[in-house]
Amino acid sequence: MARRWTPQRFTALRRLRVVICALATFALCATFFLCTTRKAVALSVNGETRHVTTYATTVTGLLREQGVDVKTHDLVQSTSAGALTNHDVVTVKSAYQTTISIDGQEVPFWTVADSAEQLLSFFEQNEVAASRVRVDIKNVYNQLTGGFVVNADGPVTVVADGKTSVAPNGKLPAASILDSKSIVLGKDDRVSIEKDGGKTILRVERVTYGDETATESIPYVTRFVTDTSLAPGETRVEQAGVNGEKKITYRVTYVDGKAQTREQTDETVTKVALDEVIAVGPEAPAKTDDDADTGANAGDDGAADDNSGDDGNATDDSTDDPTAGTSSPEPDPEPSTSEPTQQPTQAPTQTPTQQPKPTQTPTQQPTQKPTPTQQPTQQPTQQPTQQPTQQPSNPAAGSRLYRPTAAAAQAYAAGAAAQYGWTGKNWQNLVNLWNRESGWRWNAENPWSGAYGIPQSLPPSKMAAFGANYRDDAAAQIDWGLSYIAGRYGSPNKAWEHSEHYGWY
Repeated sequence: MARRWTPQRFTALRRLRVVICALATFALCATFFLCTTRKAVALSVNGETRHVTTYATTVTGLLREQGVDVKTHDLVQSTSAGALTNHDVVTVKSAYQTTISIDGQEVPFWTVADSAEQLLSFFEQNEVAASRVRVDIKNVYNQLTGGFVVNADGPVTVVADGKTSVAPNGKLPAASILDSKSIVLGKDDRVSIEKDGGKTILRVERVTYGDETATESIPYVTRFVTDTSLAPGETRVEQAGVNGEKKITYRVTYVDGKAQTREQTDETVTKVALDEVIAVGPEAPAKTDDDADTGANAGDDGAADDNSGDDGNATDDSTDDPTAGTSSPEPDPEPSTSEPTQQPTQAPTQTPTQQPKPTQTPTQQPTQKPTPTQQPTQQPTQQPTQQPTQQPSNPAAGSRLYRPTAAAAQAYAAGAAAQYGWTGKNWQNLVNLWNRESGWRWNAENPWSGAYGIPQSLPPSKMAAFGANYRDDAAAQIDWGLSYIAGRYGSPNKAWEHSEHYGWY
């Protein structure tokens, strides 16, 4: 008997179909995911290669999965830029620090080179020659590659303790070559590798330390005091100044017996400076406006008295000679014009003009007296200012390439880029890219976005992973910029194409 159709049965069948479809879709997706994400990858770490199977989608995920610890300056490369694909080859090289010389400035340089010859070739490939490469022996012994090979292609000239010899096998690490010559290194000795024409030189410099003392004079300070017993403007030396002395101890670094650097370690005052004391008379009291008015009124009163006397004389003349005005008109000009005019005019005019002379004395005295004020200002200002300026520590401390020129920054970047394999067109496009972004200036800053440095990092704090002093250290800026280009674009060529198209990278 056939089962009858009911709404309950229809609902149950519909739910069953939905579940079956969902399970089929999930199984299909899981199969597709397993087929596409499962990859066979060759992983090379410091020359040791192994083949691994992974489901990681990125190089970072693969390294994390395989337990490979990658430091900031280590070199990580993949045959496919971007996402990890099947049959990729991922190469990891641990970086170590050497010291190169750029334009006479010693610069710590992180490298993955297997030999000094290879390190120099990194710069030569981009047409920049490093004049000298220094090797830290402690770092050489710690290399996973077995040591820093000096010259893989020929003999090496060894210079140590004033003697020169030749090591025929340049394929050995620097430590092995020195051991073969029975050269024992001190903990502070320096080993440098340089090229002189076609000759490779392994040089050992003996480093020793010593203390030196020097005596320096402490200039005395001049002080001025007011002495009321002295006349205004008068000075007297109350106490003669005597210079003090201090003993400064320096820690001196000798390289092959010659002093190279010295650093102050101690400072002791052996003789205290005695201040010079100069007594200065008080300033003359300045004349007030009331005093000037009083003097002027007194002059006016005297002139008035003179005028009144003259008027009296004129009256007496007129009364004594009553006929003078009627009988003869000629004598009139004499009493009325000549005498009264000359006397009042000359007397008041000359007296007030000569009288202000006392005003010159108080005016000139206070103006010249401020000389005591100028002296104390100069003395104390110079002493404290000079002292602190010499003491501060080197601001370049903590930087590998401190505020370099554009040419020096490019020289550093040439070797660093060559380690990524970026030579030829890649190098030229990198130069063009950073010419456009910053002109290779370490302090270039975009006023609108705030991007900073040679690679124009935004925000600038991203570069802190490569150096805490990234605002002044061009090496930290360049290392971050190369790492950014490698991770985002794969090469400077692609970064330049993006910049050409969009105006930024």
